[in-house]
Amino acid sequence: MLKQRVITALVLGPLALAAVFLLPQSAFELVLALVFLYGSWEWGNLCGLKVPSRLVYLTLHAAALALVALVPAVQPVALWLALLFWVVALLLVKGYPTTARYSQVPLRMLMGFLVLVPSWYAVSALRAGDDGLVLMLMLLMLVWGADVGAYAAGKTWGRHKLLPAVSPGKTREGAAGGLAACMLVGVGFAFWLELTPLASVTLVMLSLLTGLVSVLGDLLESMLKRERGIKDSGQLLPGHGGVLDRIDSLTAAAPVFFAGLHFVTGV
Repeated sequence: MLKQRVITALVLGPLALAAVFLLPQSAFELVLALVFLYGSWEWGNLCGLKVPSRLVYLTLHAAALALVALVPAVQPVALWLALLFWVVALLLVKGYPTTARYSQVPLRMLMGFLVLVPSWYAVSALRAGDDGLVLMLMLLMLVWGADVGAYAAGKTWGRHKLLPAVSPGKTREGAAGGLAACMLVGVGFAFWLELTPLASVTLVMLSLLTGLVSVLGDLLESMLKRERGIKDSGQLLPGHGGVLDRIDSLTAAAPVFFAGLHFVTGV
């Protein structure tokens, strides 16, 4: 299993970075849409949909992505809906398993739209903006930093479970390690972007919030997989599970990071 994970990571890592930093914007958005649409296919599995229904679900996702891409007035609405949803998701995850009754199939299907569509828009718009590549790099480093920092700290000092009913492997010490990594990323990019002291502090705070929400994205998917009775969202990536298993943290972090940059920090 470890060998498969390493080989898959060595293949996927360069491909993902090449897509982010080398593709033209239009091609990047298309490739990203294909990734997220495959994610919607896997989300259909989380909902327990059979293949014909999953095809319909995927088609509706494609229509939603097209609507957001082609109608600018819809874009801020999608973003605000995502931000509100992640507040609700926090309550669902924190209250699990008591809140399981609120994650029945129709609501899970709705969750898929609120998670995937705004996240696709946020990542696309972030890359298209000023300093887009730098900020994309920062977003990826925050997501990866939260994951790697949590793993390292959890393995070294982890004693107290974070939310054992949802994800038994996560610890409070690990979460603290992930947040520490995000803080370092925020400080580093504040210097890189040559921000004012106030803007630097705000960017570091946004980095911490983005790290926290990235963990929430992982926990939400873990909760839904637990409800569905499956270990992975799919089998596309040997040793890593499905696409959703790789982008669950990003889907939560991207809308928060993008909204924070534009509504709070002014970067």
